[in-house]
Amino acid sequence: MNQQALSSFIWSVADLLRGDYRQSEYGKVILPFTVLRRLDCVLEATKPAVLAEFDAKTKAGLNPDPFLLRKAGQSFYNTSQLNLVKLLGDQDHIRQNLYAYVQAFSPAARDIFDRFDFYTQVERLAKANLLYLVTEKFANIDLHPDVVDNASMGHVFEELIRKFAEISNETAGEHFTPREVIRLMVNLLFIEDDDVLTPGNAVVRTIYDPTAGTGGMLSVAGEYLLEHNPQARLTMFGQELNDESYAICKADMLIKGQDVANIVPGNTLSDDGHGSRKFDYMLSNPPFGVEWKRVEKAVRQEHEQKGFDGRFGPGLPRVSDGSMLFLMHLLSKMRPAQEGGSRFGIVLNGSPLFTGGAGSGESEIRRYVLENDLVEAIVGLPTDMFYNTGIATYVWILSNKKPADRKGYVQLIDASSFWQKMRKSLGSKRKEMSDTHISTVTRLFGDFTEAELVTVFDTAGIALTEPQLVTGTENRPVAPEGGKLKRVPISRIFRNEEFGYTTVTIERPLRDGADELVLGVKGKQKGKPQPDSALRDTENVPLTEDIRAYFEREVLPHAPDSWVEEEKSKVGYAIPFNRHFYVFEPLRSLHSIDEELKAVSANIMKMLEELAE
Repeated sequence: MNQQALSSFIWSVADLLRGDYRQSEYGKVILPFTVLRRLDCVLEATKPAVLAEFDAKTKAGLNPDPFLLRKAGQSFYNTSQLNLVKLLGDQDHIRQNLYAYVQAFSPAARDIFDRFDFYTQVERLAKANLLYLVTEKFANIDLHPDVVDNASMGHVFEELIRKFAEISNETAGEHFTPREVIRLMVNLLFIEDDDVLTPGNAVVRTIYDPTAGTGGMLSVAGEYLLEHNPQARLTMFGQELNDESYAICKADMLIKGQDVANIVPGNTLSDDGHGSRKFDYMLSNPPFGVEWKRVEKAVRQEHEQKGFDGRFGPGLPRVSDGSMLFLMHLLSKMRPAQEGGSRFGIVLNGSPLFTGGAGSGESEIRRYVLENDLVEAIVGLPTDMFYNTGIATYVWILSNKKPADRKGYVQLIDASSFWQKMRKSLGSKRKEMSDTHISTVTRLFGDFTEAELVTVFDTAGIALTEPQLVTGTENRPVAPEGGKLKRVPISRIFRNEEFGYTTVTIERPLRDGADELVLGVKGKQKGKPQPDSALRDTENVPLTEDIRAYFEREVLPHAPDSWVEEEKSKVGYAIPFNRHFYVFEPLRSLHSIDEELKAVSANIMKMLEELAE
């Protein structure tokens, strides 16, 4: 059964629920039953051996837990004689038997159903005389990993959550990230680590997602590493606020054989579930533009009391958008460079690139990551890539183990034109990146080179070629005589300090009614011209320029009596991404416009003459 058919089949359970459940409540039944059937199928083959071992070890007075895990071949087990199929044999007692069956799971698996508040739904279904019918539906689908692999199962959960979020007017973006975006991030995360990707190297690495959702990012990272180096092992860690998403993530980790104690519930910002632990790799897609007022007290307390010994030392962003708090949280989880270092990728909207002037929390966070040479690259994604928003998004890649040629530099890659239209829109998601697009961005990052898309036009302005990706100076397209080339930058490289500036305050003297200077009469200001606050202005001087030279060139010619109030100067950082990829399109000449108007007018007159005949 393919993924789409499976999603449709599971979704058909909604037909049974209609009337007794509101649409927004379907997920409370369908999600836990899907997980239950998945676990049911995974344990089916080893169930007889587990039951026999359970009886033997119980009679011997031994703790059966480690023996049962070994027999099950999983990190969970079930000691009930029942399964979903057998439950159907006793319709009159299906509620009691379903309780007993779920209670017979090992503790980690039982917790999943507690998070779903499964027993409340069982009672509600029983009262509506729907419990048997729903159980029968799920007992008739085969969700064994041999039939539905982990990747497909992950897609199914994500599709179901997207549908439930859509009809509940919730934001699916808080649950999961499109798979092609995750694949791109994982490619960029691993591309420089030859020791991990080389087949045969039995390395062990850790990966962490503080906004784990259903575990999609962790799963794709694990699949990528397994594909390139089956001997490598990736230990997964995560934290998730939403109980349903946490339960699905935990179930997925159980089936993968991961230690589910590494996946913790709760709010990452106010209650860090992994304390002082450090990781090799990290991935995150925090919610876009979500305020952090609910955790403001805890976050401010950590910032003020712990400073750089805590997670939020560089500064705090405005309360209306907490995404940069997750950026700092990940910074605190980086393994020290002398111990191997870390690299992480995080999806952010456009605001963290430039919001806030010099001295603001956002600017200070940017200053910290740039002055400490932590930003490797920022990739601009196409719009309409996410299920709940069409805004522009960016993937930041940060590392404290930059290769020598990247030290002191940041690469900006504009991948906003790398997309293809989806056959069917999913919420706000109308575009997707193909494997070719992902490979191109990965190669640009790996090569650490500047590049542009070049299109050749003839003399009439008609494109002769498709946009061609060009790097370096060799094999560059040549325009025909009288034609032209259109160059659109795709990859650019900048020194860290090129994003910095000093905001200087420009003062002009206060004058009285007779146009005479007003001088100070006390202290250090005695005899000095006093500033006129109404004429006060500021200038942003790039860090790469001398302030005095800039002032004399740009300000003094226009305001000869002005001066720089040095005590008020502040250093800031901003990354004007779009400005660096802007291509000026010259306006058409008046002559060409006039000629076109004459041609159109002549054509209209000709058509009028034809009508008059």
